[in-house]
Amino acid sequence: MRILFHSQTADPVAWGEALAAELPGAELRVWPEVGDPSEIDALLVFQIPPRAFELFPNLRCIHLLSAGADQIVANPDIPASLPVVRLIEPGQKAGMIEYVLHAVFHYHRSFDVFAKWQRARYWEEVPRTPAAERRVGVLGLGGLGGAVAEALAAFGFDVAGWSRSEKSLQGVTSFHGKDGFDAFLGRNEILVGILPLTPETRDLYDATFFARMPAGSRFINVGRGAQLVEADLVAALESGHLAGATLDVVRDEPPDAGNPIWDTTNLILTPHVATCADPKTGARVVAENLRRVRDGLPPHGLVDRG
Repeated sequence: MRILFHSQTADPVAWGEALAAELPGAELRVWPEVGDPSEIDALLVFQIPPRAFELFPNLRCIHLLSAGADQIVANPDIPASLPVVRLIEPGQKAGMIEYVLHAVFHYHRSFDVFAKWQRARYWEEVPRTPAAERRVGVLGLGGLGGAVAEALAAFGFDVAGWSRSEKSLQGVTSFHGKDGFDAFLGRNEILVGILPLTPETRDLYDATFFARMPAGSRFINVGRGAQLVEADLVAALESGHLAGATLDVVRDEPPDAGNPIWDTTNLILTPHVATCADPKTGARVVAENLRRVRDGLPPHGLVDRG
């Protein structure tokens, strides 16, 4: 197979070497050096290159370099028959689990409180709450969210998760659908948002959402920035209704210099670093999916564009 690679951040050399080991005989071409466009069988991309469906008449698959597909899924030019495949792979899961565990433990063990007291030169203990008594919620139980929820449960937290359809995960209390949303939202002291961006989740985290969270709870968003109404989060933090927030994603990356989220008390901001695909482990998943496409089988991680 001839695969066209297009990414502004991922390393084409590392991906080329990893794919060569997993898919012998495959040729990786790096945009814009495409060679004969009619020879391209698959795209391995974060964003679709310009005029792709004019240039590459024999495409058989679009394989994403990300778990999210919102950046391309609404593209009306994608032929209905062309499979679009998300990348969910072990290295990516490990990175997300590391990030969320750090953020949850930061609040669970009161490190946010201690940081504030350090600046005030104040020395005091906070009674330790056992993990089994700490209610943590994971909003979104897909390939990454489910792994995060199970990892939190393995540390002994009282974990609940919400998803559109019912899920069964080890150690995780499952809520689902509209009927389960309010009960889920009202139980969590620490809430992790890891939903995909869809019309239903855009601007989901607004004043109404935060008002339904318990007073004094903390919010962590590792999903998509467009899901958050930033002014409403700032207001919830400044009022004291929320005790803290950690954001790895924001609407505009980076935020404007005048954006108040830079200076909001009790808000931690990281530059979209929660996780990324690992070429070595990711290439195994990509290679398996491309073999399945070649053999006429459905790939794993197929996006339902509806």
